[in-house]
Amino acid sequence: MPERPTTTAARADLVADTALALLAERGMRGLTHRAVDEAAGLPQGSTSNVARTRQALLELAVRRLADREERVLALQELPDPHEGADALLDALALTAHRALTHNRELTLARYELALEATRRPELRAHFDAAGARFRAQLTALVTALGSPSPDRHALTLIAWADGLLFSCVAGSYHAEIPPVPDIRADLREIIAGMLGTRSAE
Repeated sequence: MPERPTTTAARADLVADTALALLAERGMRGLTHRAVDEAAGLPQGSTSNVARTRQALLELAVRRLADREERVLALQELPDPHEGADALLDALALTAHRALTHNRELTLARYELALEATRRPELRAHFDAAGARFRAQLTALVTALGSPSPDRHALTLIAWADGLLFSCVAGSYHAEIPPVPDIRADLREIIAGMLGTRSAE
């Protein structure tokens, strides 16, 4: 049984982390207040005290997902693009690989929440606000790389990353995780093509 948290914030994090784990393991139908209590080793009713309704539980999970993915992606900690592309490409490739391996469960939970957000407008707002943090960081990155169309190129990179993650986590390539060098090669080709140069090599 996990150690019981001693603060309200710690208990909220435990509830949210457990909800994300259940989403990855059992899907949206497997996420209930009772299931979170049982999986987290908490007294019955603890999850309801943190998030009284299902909507509140989903919103809590979305906020926690954004916080954890921000640490995984760590875009603000990437090498300065002005110092050369090699280190940046290495860091981006490692980040994508982490999402496919060590953080695969988190990626699955994100897909469950993304689909649910298409059916719940109130959840959509929270999901989009969380995603905007990543989008802004990526737009700043491609701007620093010299992109003439930062918004469009940010979308291009996000679409590539989402496609890679889905294919290798839930799609037809779920049993084939590409190695870091292959991911790096993809990124180099995409970025060089966007910038119209060979500077990303």
